[in-house]
Amino acid sequence: ISDMTEVNLNGVKQNKGVWLVKVPKYLSQQWDKATDKGEVGKIAIGKKQGKTEVCFSLSKELGALGAEGEKDPSVELPRDYPFTMHPVGGQTLAVFSQSDTDPISLEGMVVHRAECKPVVSDNYMKVKKRQMEFAKPQRLSQQLDKAITNAFKPVANHDFNVEYEKKKKSEGKMVRAERQIVLDMLFSAFEKHQYYSFKDLVDITKQPVTYLKEILRDIAMCNRKGGHKSTWELKPEYRHYQSPGEEEETQNT
Repeated sequence: ISDMTEVNLNGVKQNKGVWLVKVPKYLSQQWDKATDKGEVGKIAIGKKQGKTEVCFSLSKELGALGAEGEKDPSVELPRDYPFTMHPVGGQTLAVFSQSDTDPISLEGMVVHRAECKPVVSDNYMKVKKRQMEFAKPQRLSQQLDKAITNAFKPVANHDFNVEYEKKKKSEGKMVRAERQIVLDMLFSAFEKHQYYSFKDLVDITKQPVTYLKEILRDIAMCNRKGGHKSTWELKPEYRHYQSPGEEEETQNT
């Protein structure tokens, strides 16, 4: 075939192993703001109780850059991003690169897969809140000179709702979502209300009971007594408010 593209296979000869890492979208956008030879951060690899732990630390300069690539005092992105390691399994994965001047090159074979997640902190909550605000649709009001006669007629139930109900019945159980997606739903819910019954959280997240409890215990606690008995609320380190006991302690100090 005359139009076959040559591939540089030096990556195979050098036996280069690469990591395939999934990162949050806002973090990759922040990396794009780095200068040509600028440092985006550092990776620390250590061991704890015989288990390898990997953590990426975003550079202080990039963590303070705003949307226009300039320093913004109101911006303070999370700095620490622990890796969740995943096995490559039976897959054979490779990484290729290409530029306008160079041919396609094989950079190496994937030897590790990982997911880079931020530590849930005040800065992370501010980032999520800002993303939710930007995602809100902008509404536009317009005065009409005459009545609209070709409007859609209401229907008892839309096709996508019918399809969704069929899918729920055929599956017979709730499907697990990614852990980070469930965390985002929970934090978003607790921004609106302080206390929730477990049943309400199941309705909000649509997650299996056992799986939801496993995630919930990491960030929240169940009240065993008092006026909010049997309800869940965020642990003190994740709250954006102070409980009455904490406020009194702060005043005494």
